Parts: sequence; C-alpha cells; structure tokens
Amino acid sequence: MDTNLGLYFLSEVVGTALLLLLGTGVVANVLLAKTKGNGGGFLLVNFGWGLAVFAGVVASQYSGAQLNPAVSIALLVLGDITVAQFFIAVLAQLVGAILGAVLCWLSYRNHFDEEPDPGAKLAVFSTGPAIRSYGWNLITEIIATFVLVFGILAFSDAHFGEVAALGPLSALAVALLVVGIGASLGGPTGYAINPARDLGPRIAHAILPIKGKGSSDWSYSWVPVVGPLVGGLLAAGASTFALNIG
Repeated sequence: MDTNLGLYFLSEVVGTALLLLLGTGVVANVLLAKTKGNGGGFLLVNFGWGLAVFAGVVASQYSGAQLNPAVSIALLVLGDITVAQFFIAVLAQLVGAILGAVLCWLSYRNHFDEEPDPGAKLAVFSTGPAIRSYGWNLITEIIATFVLVFGILAFSDAHFGEVAALGPLSALAVALLVVGIGASLGGPTGYAINPARDLGPRIAHAILPIKGKGSSDWSYSWVPVVGPLVGGLLAAGASTFALNIG
C-alpha cells in the first residue's frame, strides 16, 4: 500500500486522541466528584471505552486504525506494515494518547480540583491492579490483549487497512469486543490492553498541574506496556495457523 507517512502519522494521532479523550472521559465521569455520571459503575466504563474505540477506529481509517502498539506489532510480525510504519504508528499513538488525556483533564478541570482522592485522579489516566501482584497482573494483560488482537485479526483479513466480510461494521465488532473484554477480564487490572492507552495518559498525569494528584505509580507502569505487547505477539503467532494468516 502506497502510504503518505505524514497522513499516516496524523491519522493515528487523531484516532488515538479521540479514543483516549472519550475513554478517559468516561472514567472521569464515573469517578470524579460532582460529575453528572458519578458512581455510574464499571459497566458504564466498559461501554464508554468500547464506544471510544469505535470512534477512534472510524476516525483513523487511513492508517488502518491501529491505535494500539499491540496491534501494530502484530501487523509488523505478519508483514502487513513496514518497520518504518510500525515506529511511526507507535509514536503517533503515544502522542495521540497524551493529547487525548490532556483534553480530558481540560474538560473535567473543576472536578479534578474537587476530587479529594489522588487514586481516583490517577485512575482516570491510567490503569492499576485491584490486587497488586506483578506476575499475575502481567498474565491478565497478556490474556486480555491476546483476545483483543486475535479478534481484530479475525475480523479483518490482516492485510493493512483492508477489511474483510464485516466491512465498515468491523469498527463496531472491535468496539463490542472491547466491551466484552472489559466486562469479563477487566476486573484484575482495569484492562489496559494497549501500551499507548496507559503510558500516554500516565505521562500526562505526571506533567499536568493537577491539584493533589499524588504519585503516577511508575512502579506498575511496565505491566500495561509489556503485557499487551506480549499478547499482541502471541496473537500474531496464533493467527498464522488458527486463522491461516501470514
């Protein structure tokens, strides 16, 4: 595919920024003090993230709507994107994730000030384990991301940007898959399933002037990066025989 790398980069930035704005936005609406959606619950968060994925995928068709380094590394292994496209996509995803998180903070600026719990503020930006056990948290992220990436490869024909039988509905299929992963596997870690989704907003949390924000929990930050990348690699490997891709 002849791709303008500038447009490719911009497509991933826009899609990931939209994904993170809406995704972190639903968490902010549920967790922060004095919001209209306060106390909406984890299922609302699951649906919010699913719809955020739908919006991000629709907005980034030019680049193949990767939006996730775990997806990008699977496409790289399968030969559907080049090394240059992989690194450009991952950089764009990180930039977009930071941008989306900053826009969320601006949208909920007063509510961040009113929220007394530093943990709730961090939870808007990044994931954290319900029970901290790095090894088991890592396994959860690997399994959940494997489901995500394997599902995406099954929905598409894994040839960069070309959608198979589902056509435009593939965006809805991925969105529903994310809702299902959150509802089923999100309990232990908050299901990052995307290194950019967690790392970008965590960086934003660290640099933004958020009142009483507390620690950015960098000691855990490697789990939602390494786990999804491993899950993406395993999904790519499994797809070569289970889906006859590659």
